[in-house]
Amino acid sequence: MLDNSLKEQLLQIFQGLEADYVFDITVGAAHPSRRELLELLEETASCSERLSCRVSDGDGLQFRILREGDDLGIRFRAVPNGHEFSSLLLAVLNADGKGKNLPDDMTRRRIEALKGDIDLTTYMSLTCTNCPDVVQALNLIAILHPGITHTAVDGALYPDEAERLKVQAVPAVFYGDELIHIGRGTLAELLDKLEERFGTAGGDGVPVVREYDLLVAGGGPAGSSAAIYAARKGLRVAVVAERIGGQVNETVGIENLISVPYTTGATLAGDLRKHMEAYGIDICDNRKIERFTSDGSTKELHAKGGEIFRAPQLIVATGASWRKLGVAGESEYTGRGVAFCPHCDGPFYAGKHVAVIGGGNSGVEAAIDLAGICSQVTVLEFLETLKADQVLQDKLRSLPNADIHTNIQTLEVLGDGSRMTGLRVKDRATGEERTLTLDGVFVQIGLSANSALFADALETNRAGEIVTDKNCRTSVPGVYGAGDVTDVRYKQIVIAMGEGAKAALSASEDRIKGVL
Repeated sequence: MLDNSLKEQLLQIFQGLEADYVFDITVGAAHPSRRELLELLEETASCSERLSCRVSDGDGLQFRILREGDDLGIRFRAVPNGHEFSSLLLAVLNADGKGKNLPDDMTRRRIEALKGDIDLTTYMSLTCTNCPDVVQALNLIAILHPGITHTAVDGALYPDEAERLKVQAVPAVFYGDELIHIGRGTLAELLDKLEERFGTAGGDGVPVVREYDLLVAGGGPAGSSAAIYAARKGLRVAVVAERIGGQVNETVGIENLISVPYTTGATLAGDLRKHMEAYGIDICDNRKIERFTSDGSTKELHAKGGEIFRAPQLIVATGASWRKLGVAGESEYTGRGVAFCPHCDGPFYAGKHVAVIGGGNSGVEAAIDLAGICSQVTVLEFLETLKADQVLQDKLRSLPNADIHTNIQTLEVLGDGSRMTGLRVKDRATGEERTLTLDGVFVQIGLSANSALFADALETNRAGEIVTDKNCRTSVPGVYGAGDVTDVRYKQIVIAMGEGAKAALSASEDRIKGVL
């Protein structure tokens, strides 16, 4: 199952293990995936004398990971190959105190402060590119908190469970039968939801204040570029972000980063981190910024957990997020018929009729992909014409199971209380309203600037974007904007990097002139 090249890599990965680990497997003798699971785990274990397997007969298929005989609280009811093979490897490395995803002390303290015994289950797909991040984050939480267990379940192996829980999008995280989280998520986002749901043990209430020369809010291409350029000017810089890489983590392939013919979002995010680390920048990820304050000379970012980041200058590079429809029923049926990622959730709608809302490149590309597995794909565009590139429009129109409706406004997501059943829409030309019966809908209507925390202090435009001048200065002295959160015309990685560099250079110039 594992080729020789991969085994050589695993030998290197596992060579520094300091504890003994057991894959404790329970699987039915006649289970159709028994052989596949045993081959995967036995071949993985063969790459280190610190790893071994123990097999017991039983119902279903699952395994847990033991460290020196102790249960780590991590279980897989899956054959973790494909995208989830990295989750298996990281579970072992994290348990051994290794891995670049290990949190810093502040995040670790928040995890350890979670209240109660919590048993979480994540339903995932082996083809889902967003699922490993959620699985790995919750596995890490289980390792660090003795009262938390986490089970990763391949929905394809347990379809009856997925059907009973009305799982129509992955990853889907449950506490019992209660849905806790749906879709992509960072460690910071998941930890925030667990704190809200289960509570935390009280701390001493004294905030931790961290002082720097310059702060960068956001760790995507713009934020990373800004931090590097500022550090090259000799400034002490902190990047405060939920996730390094930001939105690029969700991009499978990148082919327009000049001088790099092809890379992936995950690779680029890792490269951004390495570049910042090379300049000694304090990378404070897994942080949720709750408040921004400024008394003129001092800017502060207040992060959840009691941290205050303070500096005379701030670059806001918080990026943008997928825009939602904002209509009745959308939130209620998200993950139960309303989806945003065709690559992750498309397989749940194989052979079914779905709609794609949005006629730009992302919407038309999603429709083309979905047409390969769905019985019918209906594209709904608010404007009079599609806005996608002509080559994409031509491809879409050539598909026999795709239909296009323009000048259509979505009014409501309809459902039966447990799942989405259709849309109520209006023809903007005639005013006629009608109901479309659908099995699912994929929302692809662009991005919304992540500016809410700063909107009261900084000038923003009607789209909620932070208004900047040609040198990235905002309406507040000492505060700069860069990337997709601003009113810069085009939202591209290479442009965001340039804007981040420009913002840092403007900040350096203002510092020299004493304009803060």
